[in-house]
Amino acid sequence: MTAQAQRTDSQAPFAQGAALAAGCRIAPTWPLDQLIAVNPWWEMRDQPITDVAARLTLLGHAKGHMPRQWFKAQFPDRISPEHLDRALKESATPLDREAALAWLGAKGQPRCWNNFSDAVDAGRDLSRNVSWHDEIIHQISQFCASFYSIATPLPHEPDHCLYEAWLENVRNDRGIEIMMGEKGLHEHFDALPETAETLLDEAITELLVPQEVMEDYFHALLLDINGWASWVAYQRWQSKLAGGSDDAMHQLLAIRLAWELVLWRHQSSRHQGNVATLSEAWTKQFSELPDLLQQHRRHQEPAWLWQRAAEIAFQEATHAKLLAPLPTSKEAIQRPILQAAFCIDVRSEAYRRALESQNPAIQTLGFAGFFGLPMEYAPSGASYKRPQLPGLLAPALTVSESEGPNAVSRQSARLNRQARWSAIAKAAPAAFGYVESVGLGYAFKLLRESLFGADNAHPVNTVHDSAVRYVVSNKETALDAAAQAALVAGILGAMTLTKNFASTVILAGHGSSTRNNPHAAGLDCGACGGQTGEINVRVLTQLLNDGDVRSALAGNHDIDIPQDTTFVAALHDTTTDELHCLTPLSAGSKAIDDWITAAGKAARRERAESLGVAEKNSDKGIMERSRDWSQIRPEWGLAGNACFIVAPRSRTVHLDFGGRSFLHDYDEAADSAGGYGVLELIMTAPMLVTHWINMQYNTSVMDNDLYGSGNKVLHNVVGGNLGVFEGNGGDLRIGLPLQSLHNGQQWMHDSLRLSVYIAASQKAIADIVDRHEVVRQLIDNDWIYLYRLEETGKEIQRLYKGEWSIAA
Repeated sequence: MTAQAQRTDSQAPFAQGAALAAGCRIAPTWPLDQLIAVNPWWEMRDQPITDVAARLTLLGHAKGHMPRQWFKAQFPDRISPEHLDRALKESATPLDREAALAWLGAKGQPRCWNNFSDAVDAGRDLSRNVSWHDEIIHQISQFCASFYSIATPLPHEPDHCLYEAWLENVRNDRGIEIMMGEKGLHEHFDALPETAETLLDEAITELLVPQEVMEDYFHALLLDINGWASWVAYQRWQSKLAGGSDDAMHQLLAIRLAWELVLWRHQSSRHQGNVATLSEAWTKQFSELPDLLQQHRRHQEPAWLWQRAAEIAFQEATHAKLLAPLPTSKEAIQRPILQAAFCIDVRSEAYRRALESQNPAIQTLGFAGFFGLPMEYAPSGASYKRPQLPGLLAPALTVSESEGPNAVSRQSARLNRQARWSAIAKAAPAAFGYVESVGLGYAFKLLRESLFGADNAHPVNTVHDSAVRYVVSNKETALDAAAQAALVAGILGAMTLTKNFASTVILAGHGSSTRNNPHAAGLDCGACGGQTGEINVRVLTQLLNDGDVRSALAGNHDIDIPQDTTFVAALHDTTTDELHCLTPLSAGSKAIDDWITAAGKAARRERAESLGVAEKNSDKGIMERSRDWSQIRPEWGLAGNACFIVAPRSRTVHLDFGGRSFLHDYDEAADSAGGYGVLELIMTAPMLVTHWINMQYNTSVMDNDLYGSGNKVLHNVVGGNLGVFEGNGGDLRIGLPLQSLHNGQQWMHDSLRLSVYIAASQKAIADIVDRHEVVRQLIDNDWIYLYRLEETGKEIQRLYKGEWSIAA
């Protein structure tokens, strides 16, 4: 250990490959201003979820399932003995009910992997000294915050890679040696290799890491800085969408590994009395790793039984609803009096039910919130383009505003002025001066907004009104009427809206109203890239109201929109359950206004109890929460989500899913003629998005320390919009804050894997699964459940590992 080991040629290429593989296990996290839900285990979907949970517990000390206390609290009321027995019957486990019940009172778990820095800490008096682990995370995290900051970035050459910039930074930092009380530490930073590749080779050789352990060891190091690893994975994701590549994950791993090498060398030179014991404990782990993984799998087996039992309980209730006889059909409605399309978001379900209850001739539809427009938005007066589509996709269209040069110049000046003030206000060194200079004026602004409310829209979203025309372009070429018609024909087909149009058709995107909330974008539309759906519905409304587009739709696509049909853009505020029409309703539409208002009141009454608001004061109480700067729980977002139903609205219009279901309209009869293209799109885009949402909520509840962002009250925004720290340091926090999941007494989200229900033929569903490996992995590796709603409504079938079985 005291001498640098000789590097072997065979070890070097293997180490580089192991580093690449470990980095590929990390899922991305999006910046705060584009915040979307992500499954943090996404890049390991090729493995059974049970194996992934065991591996993450072993390597990252993660909590891979809900705690025993949670399951114990569910039994025997919500999880019955029968549910547990069914879970036991499904599994191949040797456990019985008695063993499963005994697990609820058991304690302890197998040992977890320790990085070398953890091994050093084990022999350090942490009651009197800062742990190496905390110092390492703090140093790397502060460096990354400066390196990636959009507000005050760390000065570095444009061609400086992450590792090289860190090396320069750490070599100039003499405070670490003093802080840790370790004389001579700094010389080991000076001796580090100049490139990440060389560092990797030297470190694994000196640290005696065998090939079979490298990938897991590297993964453990990245999990140690999971927040920043996730941010770097986002950079990689964006590069891939643009057709490029990014090696920052390799650089970040080298930084974390460099700390291991520095400690190894420092222990060898300064603490020789502990070297033999430390080295033995470190290398002993290598041979134990496979057995430890098996121990964790066995240890978690009862937890997964209870998890399945909880999911059976939910599915049993859901199946009962879906199999209940349909209401006796009333007189057929020749033409809907109003049609309104909403995002599939679970928060739309209550409002849709409320709106439908106003008049039996009202029809609502569920569709992906970006309304089928794979677009980026280029605001007038701004130099950037903002994605308005799911993070899984790259934009194919650009939307801009058709305005004169004077309007563009004025808007540009306004945006720049707001950006400068925002930067001054948020910059730590300027904060006190900012308050001194504008404190009274700003205090009045805060008071006005708190008492009377104000538009909380992003400045970019306030540049237009209903008179603005949008230009839709494919790269640099504006789409003509025929191309626009082809675009909207596909969208209308996917919405199952190609005939029998109402005179008023509302297209409702959604957004939220909160104050002083860094995670506000996470409450907006995930399908719109963490933005509101306002731009999307405005653009689609413009296209559908255009006479030339309608003529092309009728002539080329056999979609005849009546002359008296008007499409209206609207925004559903999920915090207040208000529906704001962004373009004018037609004359004589007071009844529609009344229905919209009444639906909002009904939806607010339904949500009031979960927010701790008295039902009789639901209107006032919920409105006040939306503009309260101190409110840490303005709404529950998508908490409680548990299923995704792809079916005609007629199959669910009479059902109350309690705001737990994503609802996507689908008409198999119309889709079958086109080769099930719509169903394929649903199963490869919205279904994956709903899975991401579901798993972000699940993991944020299971392990908020690693996969959530902690206490919202302690958040400090990092680098302008990168994410948050909890307090002033530690790792970059990802996922959801505690206050988005817990009401102070109980969790508001049950960690249940997504149950998907599709009203389509066995063959159509199975063929799509066979064609798409990602979908097959999610089903066969137990990430989601896939069910089929049989035509007669008398049976529900499950597809699992290529076989169909009767589920209910």
